[in-house]
Formats: sequence, C-alpha cells, structure tokens
Amino acid sequence: MLRTITVGLDGSAESRAAAEWAAREAKLRGLPLKIVHVWEPVPEPMAQAPLLGAETQQHWTERIPRETAEGLRLRHPGVDVTSEQLSGHPGTRLTEAAESAELLVLGSRAMGGVGGFMVGSVGLSTVAHTRRPVVLVRAEQQVSDEHEMDEVGIPSAATAFRPVVLGLDIHHPDDELIEFAFDAAQRRATSLRVVHGWFPPPYYAYGMPVNPPLHEALALSESQNLANALRPWRHKYPDVEVVEESRYGSAALFIVDASHTASLVVVGRRVRRNPVGSHIGHVTHAVLHHSTAPVAVVAHS
Repeated sequence: MLRTITVGLDGSAESRAAAEWAAREAKLRGLPLKIVHVWEPVPEPMAQAPLLGAETQQHWTERIPRETAEGLRLRHPGVDVTSEQLSGHPGTRLTEAAESAELLVLGSRAMGGVGGFMVGSVGLSTVAHTRRPVVLVRAEQQVSDEHEMDEVGIPSAATAFRPVVLGLDIHHPDDELIEFAFDAAQRRATSLRVVHGWFPPPYYAYGMPVNPPLHEALALSESQNLANALRPWRHKYPDVEVVEESRYGSAALFIVDASHTASLVVVGRRVRRNPVGSHIGHVTHAVLHHSTAPVAVVAHS
C-alpha cells in the first residue's frame, strides 16, 4: 500500500508552515500529500451562536482545506495533493490518520521572547501515541531556513541543504531511528551530524575526587561505542558524510544547539507500555520545545 505524507491543518500559521514543509517532503520522497482537517463538534447551543453559525463551520471545514490544497498544488507542481475532513477529537483522529502515513507533520507555535516553541496538547498527545514518525514544524519555518546561506550571506532555497542532526542514545540504538536519519540526509544530499551526550555512571560520579584519566577513558569509551553503532550504517549509506559528536553533558542542550544549523533534527521516543500512559522522554520533550529546526520523532522499542 502506498503511504502518504499526512499533515494536520487547522488554518493556523503553524499548520500552514507544516503543510508547506510536508509538500516539500512529499516531493523529496515521491509520495502523495494528504491534508487532514479535524473538526471537533461543539455542543448544539454553542453551534447556534452567531459566531459559530453554519457559515463559520463551513469556512473551517471546507474552504480552508480546499484553498490550502489549491495553493500547495500551484507552489509544488508534481505533488499529488488531496484533503480529508474528519470529525472528532483532533489528537485521536490525527493519531489514527498517522497509521496509514509514511509520516505525520504538525505545526509548533512560536513562544515570543523566550527562545522556545510551544508544542500544544494535540501535538504532544499525537507524538506520544502514534508509532509512525511525527515531524513538528515551527510557525516561522521558511524553505530557506533548511539551506545554507548563499555566497554573500543571504538566505536562499537554491543552495545545499544544511546537515541533518540525529540525537542518539548509544545505549539503546534503534535501527528504525538511525535509518530514518540516514535516509533523510541522503535524500537531501547533505551530511549527517550525530550528537551523543553522556554522563558518568552514578558509581563513578558520586563520592569520587576529580580524576582526569578516568574521565578521558570514559570519553574514549563513549566515542568508540558511538562509532561502533554507526559503522554498519556508514557502509549502507556510503554517500552520506557522517560527523560524530560524543560530548560530556546534556544531550538535550547539545541537540538544541546543533539545531541552529540543521535542516532537520531527528530524535527517538521509546515505546513503553505501562498503566500510567505513554511518555515522550525528557530529551525529546526538550528538543521539541526548543529546536529551531523541524523535529522528527521516531518511535521505537
């Protein structure tokens, strides 16, 4: 079955930016693009209110998806664009829509003045519950943001793609996560920057004096483990230049810092089945809120 690039649309600036990114990704992958608009029904008394009358409902459920699809077809010739209207809770319906998608694309709202981004409850819920990759795109994302500056330092969409950044936990390296990042870099004809942050085990860190030789030995071990995890993928994707970064400290901070010069950031989410629900993980959660590049979250066991 041919999968699609599916994007959730609600008419907001962030969802429109997500739709543009999704169209570009669909072209890179040679896949159709599906726009999904979820209308959440309101109680009957509110539905009859002047501001929520039939004309307003029709505008949101018909006009916005139709006009968005028409615009995407004009700006991205060759991409097969369809739209679908669903009714229900957005998080639930988008999670369901993701099951037949190659990946799901959602918008992430900017937070003015604090250097971060707001991932709403719908986005977090969808990321936490779907097994398909989910990409979050910030509201101000432009196509030139994914590319290097031109020769005179002006943003351009005609230059080479910036690197793809992969945040990797080498203690739980997952094939699906790593392959997603290598494939994204290969499709963009760019390099892959793999970022790994580490801290000493508790039995090394507590109650011990500063020991530079021990620190150097741990750093060397972490670097070697990272190289070992990536070695088979270097052979599988020989055209992808790989830059390995194993650093002492917070992985989330290193990944967010790398996002400033990235075209795409790729992080993982371990699927955990427990009675208190699904979790995203603190590193992925931090990257979702603070990355300046689109973030792909790949679920894995």
